[in-house]
Amino acid sequence: MVQLHPVRVYRSDEPLPREEQLAWKIARVATDPVEVTEEVTDMVINRVIDNASVAAASLTRAPVTSARSQALSHPASTGGTGSTVFGEDADVRVSPEWAAWANGVAVRELDYHDTFLAAEYSHPGDNIPPITAVAQHVAAARGITGRDLVRGIATGYEIQVDLVKAICLHKHKIDHVAHLGPSAAAGIGTLLGLDVTTIYQAIGQALHTTTATRQSRKGEISSWKAHAPAFAGKMAIEAVDRAMRGETSPTPIYEGEDGVIAWLLDGPGARYEVPLPAEGEAKRAILDTYTKEHSAEYQAQAWIDLARKLNREYPELAEAAERIERVIIRTSHHTHFVIGSGANDPQKYDPTASRETLDHSIPYIFTVALQDGRWHHVDSYSPERAGRPDTVALWHRVVTEEDPEWTRRYHSLDPAEKAFGGSVEIQLTDGTVIRDEIAVADAHPLGARPFAREQYVAKFRTLADDVLEPAEIERFLEVAQRLPQLRPDELAGLTIVGKPGLLAAVPTPKGLF
Repeated sequence: MVQLHPVRVYRSDEPLPREEQLAWKIARVATDPVEVTEEVTDMVINRVIDNASVAAASLTRAPVTSARSQALSHPASTGGTGSTVFGEDADVRVSPEWAAWANGVAVRELDYHDTFLAAEYSHPGDNIPPITAVAQHVAAARGITGRDLVRGIATGYEIQVDLVKAICLHKHKIDHVAHLGPSAAAGIGTLLGLDVTTIYQAIGQALHTTTATRQSRKGEISSWKAHAPAFAGKMAIEAVDRAMRGETSPTPIYEGEDGVIAWLLDGPGARYEVPLPAEGEAKRAILDTYTKEHSAEYQAQAWIDLARKLNREYPELAEAAERIERVIIRTSHHTHFVIGSGANDPQKYDPTASRETLDHSIPYIFTVALQDGRWHHVDSYSPERAGRPDTVALWHRVVTEEDPEWTRRYHSLDPAEKAFGGSVEIQLTDGTVIRDEIAVADAHPLGARPFAREQYVAKFRTLADDVLEPAEIERFLEVAQRLPQLRPDELAGLTIVGKPGLLAAVPTPKGLF
């Protein structure tokens, strides 16, 4: 059974043995030799495919090109054969922390991979690039196999989900990647079979170096949004390296008088209960997570699906937007205040705003999906689409409101009740009112069309079609679906190689390296 571990702040004159610290308990979970279940292994494969899908779609985008060019300036380091970089030929190898950087940005750029929402927000798939990069780098030297990689990824998901369930970061304007540094470090520890002490030190360093403010997701959202989780993965690898060399970290990193909880989160009086698997209990947290059918912030997924449904049922709404007097979206506290009108960000109504900003604007997303009856990861964000006069006019008549019941369901611990949607009221100029609601996205495990292997494969084929050769698409899918059986020499195959000339045609920025 999952065990709840109480966590609070301790004064400096209060002894807190290592064994009672959260970082140590996380490290104990990472070293537990319990086998990964078949169901979890199957989902790990799905998410490896999912990450490659969204990475393929972003290969030529500016932030990804920038991160890739930085990585290529850091060839394979000592200690291994190096790691692959998405888009490049498989024989091109770079130092693992830089591969995690480049591949992490590619995965995160389009905001199109998996999610888990509870007390905090997260994209647990961000664990995969750093853990895979380390696996590729040391595979030959340490005999790392696909089975080892599956174990490491399962740990990364487990720790991130467990932290997200218990400890809220955004309330204190701390970015969600503060849970990713520790989870990736723990996952790498499992992958390498490190001891508890080493993983404990790595977790402390990873957390200490990856706490940052949420300004990266506020107002005019910049390209750093895609880099932030990649930076956390990079830092996790470096933290593990230092810990393996015997270096120590600030302790207790969570519970200390001047630690993360005391000064960055709920303060000296804070109390949390963090759920972690008991010894011998399988790591199943990945099964609580869900991916995206659409390239948009997760709270937008259900709203896109509802807007598409309304487009089919009331085509006149798309054909004559001037008939719509007002649209009221009633939803959870988070959706209203973070990506709705409750954020009070004028940029969320600005047709010249960045793609990253529009991605976090429910008024914009609902308007475009209602008018177009679809959502496209490129076309729906184009300046031409955002600036269409009838769209801008309708967009500015869309508002969000918090509904206490949808907030309660958002925070429910019952998976059957937990919801990420809400209700909509469309008021027409002739007095007609159209009402509808949706609880979860169609692709959610409880949605109208839950994602299974077939949908993950289809998503990969669709997003890779323009950038990968047909043979490369089939090669990757074959390797990924054999993940648990991969030999050390086959782990380098967990990458995608762009069509000839694809990357060369993209301008490469220059920096220091």
